[in-house]
Amino acid sequence: MTTSNCRHCGHNLSLTFVDLGTAPPSNSYVTAEQLAEPETYFPLRVLVCDECWLVQTQDFAERDVFFSADYAYFSSTSKSWLAHAQSYVETMAERFDLTTSSCFVEVASNDGYLLQYVQELKVPCYGIEPTHSTAVASREKGIETHEEFFGRDLAKRLRNAGKSADLIAANNVLAHVPDINDFLAGFSILLKDTGVVTFEFPHLMRLVSECQFDTIYHEHYSYLSLLAVDRIATANGLHVFDVEEIGTHGGSLRVYAQRADQQPYPLSDNVSMLLQRERDAGMATREYYAAFQTSVYDIRNGAMRYLMDAKDRGLSVAAYGAAAKGNTFMNFCGIRSDLIEYVCDMAPAKQGKYMPGSRLPIERPNKIEETKPDRILIFPWNIKNEVAAQLSYVGDWDAKFVIAIPQIEEFSP
Repeated sequence: MTTSNCRHCGHNLSLTFVDLGTAPPSNSYVTAEQLAEPETYFPLRVLVCDECWLVQTQDFAERDVFFSADYAYFSSTSKSWLAHAQSYVETMAERFDLTTSSCFVEVASNDGYLLQYVQELKVPCYGIEPTHSTAVASREKGIETHEEFFGRDLAKRLRNAGKSADLIAANNVLAHVPDINDFLAGFSILLKDTGVVTFEFPHLMRLVSECQFDTIYHEHYSYLSLLAVDRIATANGLHVFDVEEIGTHGGSLRVYAQRADQQPYPLSDNVSMLLQRERDAGMATREYYAAFQTSVYDIRNGAMRYLMDAKDRGLSVAAYGAAAKGNTFMNFCGIRSDLIEYVCDMAPAKQGKYMPGSRLPIERPNKIEETKPDRILIFPWNIKNEVAAQLSYVGDWDAKFVIAIPQIEEFSP
């Protein structure tokens, strides 16, 4: 399956944003038994629709390839992400007066990382999560979890079963859906008359300004601006009435929407102000997207010079965080075990496996204390402070942390 038309408006896609070559799916971690087998690589190419300004991958495979039953990303692994989830729940409960008679739904509920805090408030809730591994973990927390992809069909079945929602959290999922129209239309079906849905997603403006190319991978079908999201929401029965800029994932947006046929909430000036900022930045012009590829090459060249210099100086380098970011970064740069010895990660589901493409072994975090590397490259740079705090002991042997985005930076514990 190859697409060359916009996933929202159907316009022919002729403008390339970035071409990162080919790579295996970023969350397809390799087991020891699979080391002798070849991996499947797909082109990782991102295009821009110059009609609706949706930035999107060119698709070469169905979504089941990327969101498999043994999906290895568990949201509860990150303490900072749990803190964000708890804060979100408390904020939404207060703003929208959620009570024991309300219904709170999360789409892409993963392992129950967020809904556990909804349960603590005694607000009735359920999750929707298509990946079996994380859905099982969610149910183990006592959370009702519907194990399938969200869209019009599921929304109708849930509504007909009396499960319409006062608030739907759809955080860090809008970028992950191939059929963005079907997905968004589902919310206008599942919401009650006065219901609200929130979407959180990395802001394309920040991705471009800070060259966050490692946030691009096959599972992220879209890279989103408010310009695009507002248009797509309107086309699918939703009305965007507020937006906030938040710090997660290197700079994200939290968009609030309601049913277009009801609109109980007034339109905030935040929406028009951010739309104007995006227009002023040039996000509705072809020229805005043209220089990104060159910036990506500059980061790759700088990172490779740094790692080659470290090798020449006899410095040992390990990495922390077997994240999708790291896989995109290593596969585009061509980094292998001659430059980075191993990757550590706190997630048991990843430990003992190997990074896709690079085949770097994934170890427990205590491997760092055992081997005492001179440099630790933090792949999930968006939580670098959390990681540095966890590994502060590396200062005992004068090791330094490194991030590569938006440029190579060393810092001490």
